[in-house]
Amino acid sequence: MGPWMKTRQGSGDGSSGQEAFANPVAVASALCADRGVRLTRLRRLILELLWERGRPTGAYELIEALKERDSRSVGPPTVYRTLDFLITQGLVSKIESRNAYVLCAHPERSHGCVFFICGDCGASSELEDRRVEQLIAEDAADLGFRVHQRVVEVQGTCMSCVSSDDAGDRF
Repeated sequence: MGPWMKTRQGSGDGSSGQEAFANPVAVASALCADRGVRLTRLRRLILELLWERGRPTGAYELIEALKERDSRSVGPPTVYRTLDFLITQGLVSKIESRNAYVLCAHPERSHGCVFFICGDCGASSELEDRRVEQLIAEDAADLGFRVHQRVVEVQGTCMSCVSSDDAGDRF
């Protein structure tokens, strides 16, 4: 179970169904201290904003939110550098298809994951499935291919939106 996400077991020894149970900034602070890196004020603010939003959030949306919260302007290069640091530390993941960022469900360890992204509401769920990781590793080995980055994103409709659609069909 991730330190700031309570998860339920998914198929394939993974997890999904994220529910908050701890403050991500406190967890990130502890992890950064253990790793000997600094969690600066801006890094903390961005983590807080991602936590509050609870959905994939773009860099420019973060810039606007920082301006509102902090009354000072932060430029795109600074925000992108900060996001790169948070990704490197495993605290944030990038949803490539949306060019948006979310908190990583398991920042305490390196892991591969699959993102399920709702095309209706924009919500995302992270699923860790070791079978997918193993399959990609085996296929890469068969091809003599060295993987540098792996992005697996599934677009569809989340359970909440499907339920809303079904409720609307009844009237």
